[in-house]
Amino acid sequence: MAARVKASSNPKLIKWARETAGFSLADAASRLDVSEDQMAAWEASEGDAFPSIPQLRKIAALFKRPLAVFFMAEPPKTFEVMRDLRRLPGTGMRHFSPTLQIEIRLANERRQLALELASDIGEDHPDFNLTAAITDNPEQVGKKIRDALGVTPQLQLSWKDADGRASFNAWRSRIEIAGALVFQTTSFPSEEASGFAIWAKTFPVIAVNRKDAITRRTFSLVHEFAHLMLRVSGVSDLETDESRPPEDQRIEIFCNSVAAAALIPQESLLSEESVLQHGEKSAGWKDAEITDLSRKFGVSREAILRRLLTFNKTTKEFYALKRAQYNLEFHALRRRQKEEALKKDIKRNMPQETVGNFGRPFIRMLLGSYYQDQITLSEVSGFLNLKVKHLSKLEQVAGLT
Repeated sequence: MAARVKASSNPKLIKWARETAGFSLADAASRLDVSEDQMAAWEASEGDAFPSIPQLRKIAALFKRPLAVFFMAEPPKTFEVMRDLRRLPGTGMRHFSPTLQIEIRLANERRQLALELASDIGEDHPDFNLTAAITDNPEQVGKKIRDALGVTPQLQLSWKDADGRASFNAWRSRIEIAGALVFQTTSFPSEEASGFAIWAKTFPVIAVNRKDAITRRTFSLVHEFAHLMLRVSGVSDLETDESRPPEDQRIEIFCNSVAAAALIPQESLLSEESVLQHGEKSAGWKDAEITDLSRKFGVSREAILRRLLTFNKTTKEFYALKRAQYNLEFHALRRRQKEEALKKDIKRNMPQETVGNFGRPFIRMLLGSYYQDQITLSEVSGFLNLKVKHLSKLEQVAGLT
């Protein structure tokens, strides 16, 4: 039997690819079905310890890097601007999972592609000029967002529907018009992060976790929009501990407050008939009242209750009680949905899903470049991970026909 051909790859590149993909030495070795000693030897170039060509292909596939990168003299410059805004003070940076790290990298690569596509097709795109400072009044910043995006109380009321999808789509569309790229992802669990933001003057990125309920995604969307106004890139979580001092997780608390002010303006909420009927620190809110308010504003019931607590219209105890109830209901609903999906074998609407994940502006630029013969149909298919047969339907869903 002929000896396996070794790949004269650069050991530094193997280690770089593993670390930037978020894998520990042990995890990578396990996924590649080799020993930790073998993996370490490849990274240290001990003796003639080089992976074979098939092994190097597996390494490239696992770390989501082109095979050619492992033969470079030095690691390429990487995207390293993300901050973990979920961390507690003094604990240092948390470790991003490989799926989250790869999703951040993919989002940045899509942004770079959008810049190239816009240039190729001669499309003008607005710079992101809205700003805020961490010392600003969140209520005023929330109003600034509404004014900039043209969201009036009457317009927001017209988005009322059963599950909040119309509200999410409307806010997203206006944020995209303001110059941001908005992506959705299901690659990492919602427990790890609600989303992330990548700040840039041109085509900044907002990514929200599609595993969250649609109303929570709306809150994440505006929360990350506030990050862009602060010019801060980072991975976020909507959960903050009210008992900690304000300086803890200051950016997250600020962005949560801004999102609440933008989505549920104080004047609009306090003028609602059901709110006027309740006195201060009311613990007698009915589920129907809270649900109606959540639908009017296109947010979760928890967001409404949190806002009522801010304005002293309910108590901490009542808020905690209802929050626990909503969490139980949400998880029970998810279990039922999974069971029903298994029974019905529901078919996925791939064009609609693609528009939801990538956003209309990004898809329009891709297809515009194809129309001008800048890229091929197979390249469009590859960028969107969508079969060519679905592209005609995608044009309709994206509003291009």
